Amino acid sequence: MGLFDKKYCDVCSEKIGLLGNRKLEDGNLCKDCAKKLSPFFNERRRSTVAEIKEQLAYREENKSSVSAFNVTRTLGIGTKVLLDEDAGKFIVTSARRWQEENPDVLDFSQVTGCNVDVDEQQRELKHRDKDGNEVSYSPPRRVYSYDFNMTIHVNSPWFDEIRFRLNRSAIEVEPPVGRVWIQGGADVGRGNVDYRECEALGEEIKQALTQVRQQVRESVAAANAPKVAQTCPLCGASTIPDASGCCEYCGGAMPG
Repeated sequence: MGLFDKKYCDVCSEKIGLLGNRKLEDGNLCKDCAKKLSPFFNERRRSTVAEIKEQLAYREENKSSVSAFNVTRTLGIGTKVLLDEDAGKFIVTSARRWQEENPDVLDFSQVTGCNVDVDEQQRELKHRDKDGNEVSYSPPRRVYSYDFNMTIHVNSPWFDEIRFRLNRSAIEVEPPVGRVWIQGGADVGRGNVDYRECEALGEEIKQALTQVRQQVRESVAAANAPKVAQTCPLCGASTIPDASGCCEYCGGAMPG
């Protein structure tokens, strides 16, 4: 086959236009089908046609989860973490009309960890001398900029992490007049309000996801724990309470 031979999508069978092919391990994918994949998925080139079809089926089912999603709490600035605490689910999205974007709906129990990395960059602050030349201060002065990158580790068949930036734009911190900062770090950054807000936001998201995850796991463990026989306070029988917490013999309520 020639380089410019017509190709067809191995998922939807439609003809693939020029520059529209997305290579798979054992086939081709059109850009329209590629757009339907999870935004957190980055293993396309190493995926088979069968695996892509399986994910697209999941993405179609996900639309029902999006429709049923009820936001009880919102965390974030640009990219937001939306929580449905009653259902034990969450969404990560930067879209304003997120319902139309079919964001992945995940269970709190799928979270395996959260961490925030602070990326620090620095540049030298200069000024112009009496001749108009750009020169260094003596001693040199530096401006520091910070980006907060959050990673949510998840147990999913399609991706294992969700990574996004907490701040909308780089947080810049300049030394006050008369002061010189040789080294940056958190001590410098925390002098800036935006830095402290992002630091607190990262911790809030981490606590929200990991705390509810633990509660969900404890509930599952309690539900799966073996039942223990109790003595009914009404009839005196040794009984294992039924699903409604009542004695299997007399129907009386058992102590919790």
